[in-house]
Amino acid sequence: MNTQMGQTRPGYEYLVVYMLGKVIQDLTFQFCQRFLKSPQDPTYPNLKLVEQANGAARSNPQNVAEGYTGESLSSYIMLVGVANGSNEELAKDLEDYLRQRNLPIWTKDHPKIRQFRAFRVFWLPNSPNSLNTPILPSDPAEAANMILTFCRMEGYLLSQHIKSLEVKHAKEGGFRENLLKKRLGYRRQ
Repeated sequence: MNTQMGQTRPGYEYLVVYMLGKVIQDLTFQFCQRFLKSPQDPTYPNLKLVEQANGAARSNPQNVAEGYTGESLSSYIMLVGVANGSNEELAKDLEDYLRQRNLPIWTKDHPKIRQFRAFRVFWLPNSPNSLNTPILPSDPAEAANMILTFCRMEGYLLSQHIKSLEVKHAKEGGFRENLLKKRLGYRRQ
């Protein structure tokens, strides 16, 4: 547990994959409220897409948290994989949103994409329960491309997190393996 401004925070809340996942979750909720639940949207009311997008966005940080706090390293690896899959699902929903409305999917060389990629997430020092979540743009193409960029960043970070957990598992062993070692050690005494 770490402390910040007198608050105790579980260690996973300091993982960039968790914090960026929370930003994506909050921006996705705003995006759905603004652009998918509006009578101006040609697919209105598209409540299934709203439910799916919010569920995928929520699944990402929640699975990181669940895996981190569990006993089993192999379960943690699996749950981060689920988070990665949910993140990819949300990215595909955003690509579909843009494509179906004839809006551009910006390439990595687009100036706004470079600006979005410069974003670094952190907990706000004077508001211990808030992240520095950027303001969602009012233009639907820009808003979708912002979240899509964050999803791509998150996908990379999640895949790197899985690799680091796999290395840790190879070095330290898994939960059952370590329990067996303890049991055999106890029996030898």
